[in-house]
Amino acid sequence: MIPSSLKIGTLTVNPPVALAPMAGYTDVAFRMLCRKYHCGATLTEVVNAEGTVRSGRQTLDLLEAGPDEHSVGAHIYGANPDTLASAAAIIEKMKRFDFIDINCGCPVPKIVRKGAGAALMRNPEKIEQIVRNVRSAVSFPVTVKTRIGLSPNQINISEVAHAVEAGGGSAIFLHARVASNRHSGPADWETIARIKSERSIPIVGNGGISNAGDVLRMFEQTGVDGVMIGRAAVGNPWLFDEIFSLLNDKPFIPHSIEEHRSVILTHLEHLAAIKRNERRYQKKNKMSADQAAALHFRAHLHQYLKGFPGWPEVRRNLNTMHTLQDIISAVDRVLAGSE
Repeated sequence: MIPSSLKIGTLTVNPPVALAPMAGYTDVAFRMLCRKYHCGATLTEVVNAEGTVRSGRQTLDLLEAGPDEHSVGAHIYGANPDTLASAAAIIEKMKRFDFIDINCGCPVPKIVRKGAGAALMRNPEKIEQIVRNVRSAVSFPVTVKTRIGLSPNQINISEVAHAVEAGGGSAIFLHARVASNRHSGPADWETIARIKSERSIPIVGNGGISNAGDVLRMFEQTGVDGVMIGRAAVGNPWLFDEIFSLLNDKPFIPHSIEEHRSVILTHLEHLAAIKRNERRYQKKNKMSADQAAALHFRAHLHQYLKGFPGWPEVRRNLNTMHTLQDIISAVDRVLAGSE
């Protein structure tokens, strides 16, 4: 049975589909577009708990949320239970977020070396303490995003999931790959199904989803309470609209070329506004806010235009695009040839 909504503690997520936190991608500009197309829950990029406690400007820039952006979670990382709890309390006082999500699965070396992210999976007892401390510091739900294990020979998600629930966690966002494989290789949905059968708190499946049909199959094959989508949504926020139509047995109407262009420009403009706001607190900058936005947007542009007849040219010349006008001109050239 496919759930109509996802319950995370006192929070109801409808539809039960979330956007995964992705560094460099899930800023408020992109999240708001996904919300527009029926994404049920969004999460920030990964946020340093220590930077939050120290009121670091770059860290606080990541803790922005859009007007009426709900349900939205602050996705934080760290290794010290008390620091994570303090950061969570600060974030709750911002009154922008609906829940706290603790990263216990990021495989990026600079995070793992600090004993955070996927490194926490080596010590389920510590994960339990972290969840307990954070849960005691805030009044809204606390969730954990993790993986099925550190490597193929270190799959201990049963112990980790037990620790999250014992610590008072409200849900687990579970990526169906081991940390050592990052995003490569097949996703292990069987393990997700097993964890769902072992635990009483909601399990949200992540990994191996590339289209709307995959979402339906994950629900049917694993019995999860919700689904989380990452890379498949980059350059394609309309995916959430297609999923919404499928889950509600409604016809899906593909968007037009005009809407494709409009969404790209809206995303670019919002990103440029974010960069301009960030520059207000920075004394020295090697490039303008608009240049920074153009460089940041190139990864999104690659995905927005992927598959169009003019896409190979964009891919070859991507590193030469340094201004907003460079981006807009590329969009116009590609989309004009597709009408």
